[in-house]
Amino acid sequence: MQFKLGDFVRFVDEKREGYVTRIIDSQTLGVTDTDGFEIPVAVSNLTSVHGHQSNVAKPADFSNPAVPVDEKFIAEGIFIAVIESQKASSVVHFTLVNRTSYHLLLSLKTDLKGTYKGEFGSVVPAKSQTQLYSENLADLEIWPEFNFQILFFTISDIKPKAPLVLNRKFRAKDFSTSKNMIPELNKYGWLIRLDEPLPLIDAQKLKESLFRGATETTKVAIPPMEVDLHIEKLRDDHQFLAQSDMINMQLAYFQQMLDAAIVHQMPKIVFIHGVGNGTLRHHIHKLISKHPQVRTFMDAQKEKFGFGATEVVFKV
Repeated sequence: MQFKLGDFVRFVDEKREGYVTRIIDSQTLGVTDTDGFEIPVAVSNLTSVHGHQSNVAKPADFSNPAVPVDEKFIAEGIFIAVIESQKASSVVHFTLVNRTSYHLLLSLKTDLKGTYKGEFGSVVPAKSQTQLYSENLADLEIWPEFNFQILFFTISDIKPKAPLVLNRKFRAKDFSTSKNMIPELNKYGWLIRLDEPLPLIDAQKLKESLFRGATETTKVAIPPMEVDLHIEKLRDDHQFLAQSDMINMQLAYFQQMLDAAIVHQMPKIVFIHGVGNGTLRHHIHKLISKHPQVRTFMDAQKEKFGFGATEVVFKV
């Protein structure tokens, strides 16, 4: 039996039920039970519970795909709506929202490190929506790359539109904003546009930027005396970031503040990096130990920060 993320299932050999929240491999699924624990279970030990199958919309049939005479033809507006499952919150469902007057012939394939899989292929009628994929949001860092191929069809007197071919790798920033109401689905979620128009280039502004005088300088703001490098102070979406990305962002901000302090000839500055496993502190000490403008550095105010902050003193 083929199961999908979000399906409600029952264990064959014991009285337990739950929702499919992870595809571990072809023979094993992760099932989150009513207590909230995810359990690896063999596919052979599961059965669907009647009436609880995930609600995947089927593309509607259409017999006359022409736009009514009194209705304006809408040529753009193709989105992916990402909605959290009401039953298994770690699972998100992808729904294609077609706000255009075109009927779309849609193909979706995923690419996971060179392994391709056909996920969805069908017609999405004009001004309709179709659920086409599900994933576990906690596994965002290892999601595959998505390949969308879309053909546009209408019998109206409209010049043919070029197909849309788009490779998309979803990132944490795609889900860092607040969820909004998606009227077509009457649910809150993230709405990501696929047919985003290319930005128009202002020729005059481009010319001005190329021939801008060398006298123009970039203004550098004066940094605070104490700079907090904790990742939650720098990024709202830090829970979706890999550890290496966090460290790189913290070090980049540290370098920016260090340079700004030197530009403004500050006598000293304190960087609050926290204790943690010591990785960030180690990198910072390594950088400032070789910096030509740094006279010395030390643990800052141990009674206040412990070993979680470093004070940097600059050469006069």
